[in-house]
Amino acid sequence: MDSIFQHFRKEEQQFIEQVSGWMNEVEDRYTPKLTDFLDPRERFIVQSVLGSNDIRMDSLGLFPDAERQRVLLYPSYYEPTAEDFQITVFELKYPVKFVTLRHPDILGSLMSVGLDRSKFGDIRIDGERIQFAVADEVSLYLKTNFVSAAKVKVQLLEVEDVAEMITATEEWHDESHTVSSMRLDTVMSSVYNISRQKASALIHGGKVKVNWTVQEQPSFELHESDMVSSRGFGRIKVLMVEGRTKKDKIRLQIGRLEQRK
Repeated sequence: MDSIFQHFRKEEQQFIEQVSGWMNEVEDRYTPKLTDFLDPRERFIVQSVLGSNDIRMDSLGLFPDAERQRVLLYPSYYEPTAEDFQITVFELKYPVKFVTLRHPDILGSLMSVGLDRSKFGDIRIDGERIQFAVADEVSLYLKTNFVSAAKVKVQLLEVEDVAEMITATEEWHDESHTVSSMRLDTVMSSVYNISRQKASALIHGGKVKVNWTVQEQPSFELHESDMVSSRGFGRIKVLMVEGRTKKDKIRLQIGRLEQRK
């Protein structure tokens, strides 16, 4: 386990131990283990912990190119199906003429019914259409208790046809940046073209996530493949650390997300 820990940040060790527990469960019972919804970083950790182990891994979020997906760990004899992932997609019916609902409105309302974020997958919005994925085990509870969002009444209708599910559209552009350090506030300042003070204020305000987790330390050191999202400024990814300039600055390749529905 120590050899795995050295490749990840200290704050990720607890999740690594949880993954190890899942693996032991599959090995001891010789049956599949289904997780809650995991973000891409968490799925990467699961894959890394599995390594060349005989336990197999599949994931599904039902939406095409889903960001958040449930993971199934299973013995080599098992052949998983889509039904094994136990996911329901709902479409939200609401008075579209009187209100415009945004992603934070939906997520906040879902969380307010007392369920953990891990029970929800992607939330997709395309104009007035809103859909989201949930774990089957909470779908009936949601249909009963999720009755309003942003102070308007809502109704949940199950979406069974994959062709009717909203498709996300993403367009990434590569950029080159030169920074004095890999501190979170320093990189944000360069990429978003804001002052370090502004970047620090966003971070301290809980408006910045690194690898889908809120990060409130401006001095947090970024690494290659880290995903950064800042409310109001969009999402970026550290693609490559290319080396240093003659003045000992760090050259970075950054991916910037231009659009996502």
